[in-house]
Amino acid sequence: QVQLVESGGGLVQAGGSLRLSCAASGRTFSNYAMGWFRQAPGKEREFVGSISWSGGRTVYTNIVKGRFTVSRDNAKNIIYLQMNSLKPDDTAVYYCAASSGAIETARTNDYNYWGQGTQVTVSF
Repeated sequence: QVQLVESGGGLVQAGGSLRLSCAASGRTFSNYAMGWFRQAPGKEREFVGSISWSGGRTVYTNIVKGRFTVSRDNAKNIIYLQMNSLKPDDTAVYYCAASSGAIETARTNDYNYWGQGTQVTVSF
């Protein structure tokens, strides 16, 4: 089992920045690729970004490329989502997830463990 706890969400004005964190416990964190997803009200959960087990590779959905950055610190069992130039359309509950496949992936079904989510609200 891997337990994931997100933090760092909140209210921010458009154009601002937030950094989300996801602390992991349980099985060896560095064995897992990690991902960030989000779900806005009335919409399906969507992929945001993912990072390989080593942190050497990342992949992002096009709408956040150049604005969001996923990183990880395997020594601390934490991953981060740095979000810059935020837009109101980024408003959602953000979830981190762990994939035992170890390779970065955008597919929801590749993820075995999920956190409870943290709310991000971007105002005009």
